[in-house]
Amino acid sequence: MSIDRREFVRLAAGAVGGVAFPGCASVAMMRVSPADGILRLPLQEVPQLVRPGGYLRVQPEGNANPVYVVAVEEGEYVALSPICTHLGCTVDIESNRLVCPCHGSTYDRTGEVLRGPAERALTRYPTTVVDDELIIRLEGQG
Repeated sequence: MSIDRREFVRLAAGAVGGVAFPGCASVAMMRVSPADGILRLPLQEVPQLVRPGGYLRVQPEGNANPVYVVAVEEGEYVALSPICTHLGCTVDIESNRLVCPCHGSTYDRTGEVLRGPAERALTRYPTTVVDDELIIRLEGQG
């Protein structure tokens, strides 16, 4: 099998990225179609949220930005915008915190600011659990 230089560079960059940024590569992602601004996640289909501390990146179809869903306690979930409130970069999930790669703002798993320069918490979306289904209301999302 022969590959050209461009394909080799693309493959090599992907391999290096997976090794250099294992935290980013391991964040599970799920695509979901919202209905009337509401996301529905059957909890039996998202094992990442079974235990407190688990998290999942949800990509609502038609939205540019994902939603981070975090299991904060047994049966309690937080849905967050990953957009830093300082200058709009996308924060990364790093074990028990969310960190902005642009200027170092750090948030806890509920989106509250631990360290600036950000002064406001990440946007939270209302969540409820009904019949083993996590419901997220994307208020103000288009």
